[in-house]
Amino acid sequence: MVRIAVERKEGVVNSTGSLSVNTGKYTGRSPDDRFIVYDDKTHETIDWGKINHQFPSGKFEKLLEKMKNFVENKELFVFDGFVGADPETRLPIRVINDHVWQSMFSSNLFIRPTKEELENHEPEFTILCINDFKADPEIDGTRSDIFILIDLTRKIVLIGGTEYAGEMKKSMFGVMNYLLPEKGIFPMHCSANIGEKGDTALFFGLSGTGKTTLSADPHRKLIGDDEHGWSDNGTFNFEGGCYAKCINLSKEAEPEIWNAIKPGALLENVVLKDNVPDYDDNTLTENTRVGYPLDFIPGAVIPSVGGNPKVIIFLTADALGVLPPVSRLTKEAAMYHFMSGYTSKLAGTERGIKEPKSVFSQCFGAPFMPRPASVYAKLLGEKINKHNTVVYLINTGWSGGPYGVGKRVKIKYSRAMVTAALSGALDIVKYTHNDLFNLDIPTEVEGVPSEILDPRNTWIDKDSYDLSAKKLAQMFVENFKKFDGVSQEIIDAGPKLPQ
Repeated sequence: MVRIAVERKEGVVNSTGSLSVNTGKYTGRSPDDRFIVYDDKTHETIDWGKINHQFPSGKFEKLLEKMKNFVENKELFVFDGFVGADPETRLPIRVINDHVWQSMFSSNLFIRPTKEELENHEPEFTILCINDFKADPEIDGTRSDIFILIDLTRKIVLIGGTEYAGEMKKSMFGVMNYLLPEKGIFPMHCSANIGEKGDTALFFGLSGTGKTTLSADPHRKLIGDDEHGWSDNGTFNFEGGCYAKCINLSKEAEPEIWNAIKPGALLENVVLKDNVPDYDDNTLTENTRVGYPLDFIPGAVIPSVGGNPKVIIFLTADALGVLPPVSRLTKEAAMYHFMSGYTSKLAGTERGIKEPKSVFSQCFGAPFMPRPASVYAKLLGEKINKHNTVVYLINTGWSGGPYGVGKRVKIKYSRAMVTAALSGALDIVKYTHNDLFNLDIPTEVEGVPSEILDPRNTWIDKDSYDLSAKKLAQMFVENFKKFDGVSQEIIDAGPKLPQ
């Protein structure tokens, strides 16, 4: 596949032996160009609004025909595989591309079938991703000349005009997030790993908060880095690969990802200097990426399934620098923070994001969650109750001040907090209560300076901290008002504004 790609001048084999490609104008997702077809199946089950945009069924049919005519007699590349590592619930898919490197991406990121499975493969969902086809907004009903259209009735995803490969994987993530709740399965935007004693842990968070980095642990086996389901049988990965950010990648801080960049891996928008990847260069985008098969991570769990999680970690990158670096959550607080999904959009992940921007992304993945947040939160609460799962909130964002003044919490400190949570060390330490954010903060974590555990201590100007903290608490309260039918117990588990 690499040989063909080079012949077609769709990429360059760099010094690591991996393939380097440039996705052109679009180096991140285009959420405003993503639509779901509005019909009898979806009109009452989708959380329509600013994230889930409606698209007419008739317009979809016409655009599909135009795409079919466009690709007639053109060279296409087909990948057949699965979404979901659990044989009982996996979704057979077919991906059709007009660029061979995008087919390589599909092979790396989705689950590859065995020879026997391929012979009997019958796709239930199809992705038609034609980079060279552009829409005419006035005729086709799209917002621009690019589009990501999901039809849950026809079971087809149409993608055109953008070469950003992440649109394919995230489209199928959204499909799974729609389908699985009907089966009582909790779909999750999280990474997952498993310890030597078989203890499974989940890491929730938006791109850039540390899901991939913190779950790639040399002392634990990786189940997956981004998309999972939690059924009665336990945890299972949706994917067969990883899609890791590369910006400022170093061998010392992230050895597992560094070593996975080898023949068979696919680098996106990483600048090459004398054919050597420069991971510190953000000339093309902050959202540089590498896609590779899951088994490129030593000790990865294949097939990628695990047990019921003992620990859940919510990751947030607080650009205001006021949340504690680690705190423990009750079940109600876990549901509150899950529905809130507070974090910061980091540069490059979406078009137009140049610096961290505070945002509430419900379920730690609003762009990919088509159903109302309460549907997913209810499943989370049921799972926590049934399996006595412990939940922590870890801030991998800023400390000592907001973005531009403070500094990001060091990865080694975040790793130490995660280690303490997974080992049970945080079960036996003392806690103090932060009244404003209504959070329990440990007074000590091995490997972490105790003075940074209370974020107020890290600010030189304490009055500025207090103002910023109250501002964020108010943001939490105002944001949560949008949710209907939430119990008072969950509301009371959030921040408490001073009277």
